[in-house]
Amino acid sequence: MKQYSTALLLGLLSLTSHLAHADIVDDTIGNIQQAINDAYNPNSDRSNDDDDRYDRRRSSDNRQYEEQQRQLDDRRRRLDERQRQLDEDRRRLEDDERRLEEDYDRR
Repeated sequence: MKQYSTALLLGLLSLTSHLAHADIVDDTIGNIQQAINDAYNPNSDRSNDDDDRYDRRRSSDNRQYEEQQRQLDDRRRRLDERQRQLDEDRRRLEDDERRLEEDYDRR
């Protein structure tokens, strides 16, 4: 009886392992078929979802880039304005210095 139950157990295990391998092979074939379908039918829903995700991410990246570019442009304008004011102050200072020297030379 013990030999019969052992043989039965081994037989069931071998059948189960073959079925498990068959499931793995079926899943793999299904994935390959889906990939081929996606490649030949770019208008399928799955491909559109991927495209939509890519487009949203790209759009978000573009918005971030444009916002950072605006911030840099604003900083550049502020720096340019400060530089213009400093240049004006320097000209006034040079004019005042020149007048002072002229006034001193007249005396």
